[in-house]
Amino acid sequence: MKLSFLFILFCLPFLAIGQSSILVQNQRCEYLINPEGIDELSPRLSWTLGAVNAAAFGQRQTAYRIIVSCSEDKLAEGEGDIWDSGWTPSADMQHIVYKGQALVSDRYYYWKVMVKDEAGRKSAWSPVAYWSTGLLKHAEWTARWIGATEVLNPALADCNIADPWFRKTVTLEKQPRKAVMFIASVGYHELYVNGKKIGVNVLAPAVTDHTKRARYMAYDISRELKPGKNQIGIWLGASWSVFGAYATPDKPRAPIVIAQADVYNEINSKPVMRIQTDTSWKTHPSPNQLLGKWEFGNMGGEIWDAGKEITDWNGPTCDETDWKKATLYAPHLMLTSQMVEPNRLFTEIHPVAIEQRADGSYRVDMGVNFAGWTEIRLKGKPGQRIDMLFSEREKDDMTFRIRNAFIPGKSGEGVFKNRFNYSSGRWITIKGLTKKPELTDIRGWAIHTNYRPAASFECSDSLQNWIYNTLRWTMENISLGGYIVDCSSRERLGYGDADVFAETGLFNYHLEAMFTKWMEDWRDVQGARAMDPLNYGGNADDGIIPHTAPTYQGGGGPAWGGMCIMYPWLIYQHQGDTRILEKNFDTMKRWLKFLDGHTQKDNLMVRFGGAWDFLGDWLWPNANAEGMNNDKPENICFNNCYRVYNLRTAAKIARLLGRTAEALEWEQKAEASARAIHAKYYNATDHSYADSSMGNLAIALFAEIPPPALRETVMERLEKEILVVRKGHLHVGITAGGILFKVLRDAGRDDLLYSMTSQTEYPGWGYMKANGATSLWEMWEKDTPGHSLMHSSFLYPGAWYIDGIGGIRADPRFPGFQHFIIRPPKLHAPQMTWAKTTYESPVGKIETSWQRKNGDFNLLVTVPPGGKATVYFPSAGNGPVKVSSAFAKNKGTANGYTLFEVPAGVYVFSGRE
Repeated sequence: MKLSFLFILFCLPFLAIGQSSILVQNQRCEYLINPEGIDELSPRLSWTLGAVNAAAFGQRQTAYRIIVSCSEDKLAEGEGDIWDSGWTPSADMQHIVYKGQALVSDRYYYWKVMVKDEAGRKSAWSPVAYWSTGLLKHAEWTARWIGATEVLNPALADCNIADPWFRKTVTLEKQPRKAVMFIASVGYHELYVNGKKIGVNVLAPAVTDHTKRARYMAYDISRELKPGKNQIGIWLGASWSVFGAYATPDKPRAPIVIAQADVYNEINSKPVMRIQTDTSWKTHPSPNQLLGKWEFGNMGGEIWDAGKEITDWNGPTCDETDWKKATLYAPHLMLTSQMVEPNRLFTEIHPVAIEQRADGSYRVDMGVNFAGWTEIRLKGKPGQRIDMLFSEREKDDMTFRIRNAFIPGKSGEGVFKNRFNYSSGRWITIKGLTKKPELTDIRGWAIHTNYRPAASFECSDSLQNWIYNTLRWTMENISLGGYIVDCSSRERLGYGDADVFAETGLFNYHLEAMFTKWMEDWRDVQGARAMDPLNYGGNADDGIIPHTAPTYQGGGGPAWGGMCIMYPWLIYQHQGDTRILEKNFDTMKRWLKFLDGHTQKDNLMVRFGGAWDFLGDWLWPNANAEGMNNDKPENICFNNCYRVYNLRTAAKIARLLGRTAEALEWEQKAEASARAIHAKYYNATDHSYADSSMGNLAIALFAEIPPPALRETVMERLEKEILVVRKGHLHVGITAGGILFKVLRDAGRDDLLYSMTSQTEYPGWGYMKANGATSLWEMWEKDTPGHSLMHSSFLYPGAWYIDGIGGIRADPRFPGFQHFIIRPPKLHAPQMTWAKTTYESPVGKIETSWQRKNGDFNLLVTVPPGGKATVYFPSAGNGPVKVSSAFAKNKGTANGYTLFEVPAGVYVFSGRE
């Protein structure tokens, strides 16, 4: 690709006299765009800036004024009757805490912001944004939990509960001006008014620890209500309601729901009616039912019986003769708002081939491994079941018991479409058809939480492009329900091994709301369950953290529970968010106390829990043959190093929050343990640790175990391990892999990272590509039985493409990217000659584009208004560097780079490498 670095300084006219250089854009409330039904009493407002003249330099904000009103009309008149911040001298654009009147439940709040630029000129008002409140006090819920009488029979092979319908007739005198229904359910739900589904969300609500809480969602139903009789319908799906970890005596193993809506004829007046769930609602089994039991290896699918269809179940002509009165339930659950984006249907997928087989079945190749819904037009015998089996592997008809089924009605024809479950796989084997389907009869959709992409990347190396695009596809397909699952097929558990994908997620997507919600899940599960009842007698220590949240089950080790420190810290570094540190500080403190309980007087932690509770690295090459659950010294060393990392990071957080006593305690413990680890596990003969593995070298450097005088020596030993011992390949798994990439990214060793990602032989991403992968595997090996071919295991290069190859790096001194670093890689691989990268940071969109040719290096950098950057140009000592603007100030050289400080603007740098 030929890049053009033409720079036109006067592509737009100069600013009119008195006109601001900046405008406000990308407004958010609690990381969300116009969120509805939130229950945060002090929400935070954020925005970024755009340049009025893209050819100008140094644009920045010097003050802001926010106004909040209860009506759009008042806001249009410039009246902030709820809050007027007044002119506030500040460059801050993120996390501005609302300080107006106390918020009222079920109310819309409209806001806009004006800013002053570097010359004190006022910008235009921003577009109008809003948020709405949910029910802020539990006592405001007068509705009752309802469900059907049927409950799960655990002795059966498949779920025995039909997904129930509920309906109620309400009569209104006039069209309401406002009516918002708040719904919380255990199990999935859909809401209908007069036969129309409300909203485009699917698989709602987000996954939640239903031993503790249920999250409610807000639905504006005012436009669908009409004068006269109205039918309110709710459809529930079994799903997480039958999940074994959520079974408690106070609620059934079956879906239940609570919902209420106040109906207003005038905005902000008194309601004329409350619609709420109670025994006046009627219920009836729907034709849809869960296949499987929503458990490990048996998440199943759905079966639709067309002979049981009632076309007007949610409409005015439905015959309610056979409908029963809803059953009341009284679960002990907190009701809190779902403050994370809902699930949506995204990429539409079409089959690429259909094979007719000798046994009369048909094999459909969807062309890509995906997690989501399918819609299939089918023709069979009336009343005879048609099965659709999903597989990740071409050789198998079905993997992980993922399947759907359809029973045709009298016509023998019909359409199957998912409703309350999703499938995962690439191939679909259809059995029981009387007619071969056409390619046009089948389509699918990938599903994920409705977060927005935050980055783009493209380069001259086709393998690196494949890795980047495939890891993004994989991550999107495993992020359903407001958390990240390990795999969408076998487990759907929210593992805490955050090193794998945390920064990949934060650099490539706007996952801040998801991660904030997920941290609430981790707070919910802490101290609730023992890791292994056989070892803990069924009792949980106060600070113990299960290896998954909000799902409890699964195995892990200290690096899984330790995410309670890592996640908030990474979000703070990327977003400058101190509230997430404050909310999770007690969780961190309890976790470290739990680890202290397993640390001896020699300052070394000992193995604890059962066979699956003290994992170190996981799924390294050939790990199954070597044995992964072990008590070998390398595992003990690895986990002790991770504890030191946890202590060091928690100490930094404590200092930020003014918690000096905890900071001193954790700093002292970290230093004492680091000395003990080095004394016991350092191999002086070859400057390695424990078993001399790549994983233990990486974790030792990550946790700052080597004394400062030895750190460079240990780094050189890691380089030798990669280039000489492993011949350019990596030899790590999930946990150590994420840590290895973090260590090398921070050290600027893009050459070593490129070596490992460019290999096409086992093990590596190129090996996956060469073996036909369309998503990233769980193991480096393809055909290991019982392991998924779409998994979170090896997503960690995703951050490197943005901050390594793209060179867009956070400056640790300035959390939130108001000052950041641009440092292109020093790579001379012939297939890596150019790269283009964008990242939508908290301060706005950052762009880089670089090209090398015949020793020349050209770099284009865009710094958004309000931002500043240090640019590292790779040409120190090789002649002068040409810069397109005098706003770039030369700051000398360092480590083979020429440094420039630049304010907002677009810059072109060129010189010899």
